[in-house]
Amino acid sequence: MAVRVAPKRATYQNVLEAPPNMVAEVISGVLHLHPRPAFPHALASSALGMELGPPFMRGRGGPGGWVILDEPELHLGPEPDILVPDLAGWRQERMPVVPRAAFVTLPPDWACEVLSESTEDIDRAEKLPVYARERVGHVWLVDPLLRTLEVLRLDGATYRLVAVWRGPAKVRAEPFDAVEIDLGVLWERIERPTT
Repeated sequence: MAVRVAPKRATYQNVLEAPPNMVAEVISGVLHLHPRPAFPHALASSALGMELGPPFMRGRGGPGGWVILDEPELHLGPEPDILVPDLAGWRQERMPVVPRAAFVTLPPDWACEVLSESTEDIDRAEKLPVYARERVGHVWLVDPLLRTLEVLRLDGATYRLVAVWRGPAKVRAEPFDAVEIDLGVLWERIERPTT
């Protein structure tokens, strides 16, 4: 008679031992490794951070009041789930200073996942429920190849789609709707596929 052994739960040690060219996350005890983002992904994430930084972090042309970080390591929940969103933001009243640590246990107020073929299923099916459980108020899903922004707002235990924009739109997207954001800068320099 064969004895089935339950797989060992992944831990933070597995994250620390991951190859340096990989992003390591632990969701529901399962280690997920993905290659570092491709250039379209990196460009969209970087451009979005540059759009949001001046008005929302520094108060230049906007209200300020946010801490926005690129690829922060989040340890969320009791076991914990270890997520690395492309961008995440905390209202300054919740995070008045950035801790001197490799990771943070305080859930963000906003998270942004830049979608790619290798991560979209995990971002939608596995990370969104963790964000909802941790009461992250808004999640943005950015697809640099389809050139879309989906804005999700927490509504009870799940997310509700608030808006979807495509192409070079200028938008006011919550929770950053105090300032117009030019989505065109997220993908205007990304090479278009040849037909």
